[in-house]
Amino acid sequence: MSITIENEFLQASFHTVGAELYSLKHKKASVEYIWQGNPEFWGRHAPVLFPFVGRLKHDTYRYQGQTYPMSQHGFARDHEFTLTAHGASHATFSLTSSPETKAVYPFDFELLISYQLEEQTLTVTYEVRNLGEELYFSIGGHPAFNVPLVPNTEFTDYYIRFHPSKSRLTLPLSGPYVDFDNRTLAQTNTNINLNRRLFENDAFILETVGKNSFSILSEKTSRSVALSYDNMPYVGIWSPYPKEAPFVCIEPWCGVADTVDASGNIEEKLGINHLIAGQHFTCSYAITVN
Repeated sequence: MSITIENEFLQASFHTVGAELYSLKHKKASVEYIWQGNPEFWGRHAPVLFPFVGRLKHDTYRYQGQTYPMSQHGFARDHEFTLTAHGASHATFSLTSSPETKAVYPFDFELLISYQLEEQTLTVTYEVRNLGEELYFSIGGHPAFNVPLVPNTEFTDYYIRFHPSKSRLTLPLSGPYVDFDNRTLAQTNTNINLNRRLFENDAFILETVGKNSFSILSEKTSRSVALSYDNMPYVGIWSPYPKEAPFVCIEPWCGVADTVDASGNIEEKLGINHLIAGQHFTCSYAITVN
């Protein structure tokens, strides 16, 4: 099922499968900002990553002595959500643990995903509720933005602007896993021009602290998109290499892939979040378009 919200400036549409944003349009300019999911390059739009972000070693993890299988980025993106609230400019979706989820993820939870339009900004809020004794999880976004944004421009006409303008630690990948011991400083104190080789080692992953904003801009158009958040510890920037895909993902994460030396125990996983009975977790990010 498809759900649409809108205001004076924007129209946003979502699938109930995965509670996934699949369209964000500027109504007056007739610009579509979200990648439309051509499977030749990548068939998704903006999946929600839960209960893991990235790849687990051997696609498994351990909890209380038992081993569980889990595919990359978890299962939420492929499950049907329930629409729990819907107004002209807002919508909330819910996914609750079930016998199916507990076969691979032995925790009782509710995941709420809320979308709110205000002027030219879409705010995305994740709330994770622990309905059991304890809960270990990661969560993140994976929105893909059309690049180029408008006709008569090319992928390499665009650049990424980082705010605040400062260097950030980058987490290199060894295959699909984080090589944590070889973190280096990335020169995000200046704009980075988009080019294919930026993604030759898969995602460009940064550690982030406090308020951050990442914008896709070009000198050849006034149309742009920015993703911003407060206190999400990682961001991944990705486009499939060596394919010349016409999109770039800016992915805010509360969690990250396993490290090359990960033990496999969920309690020891880098970036894992832990809730005790009755606790809940909330984070959010905003997409602002021009």
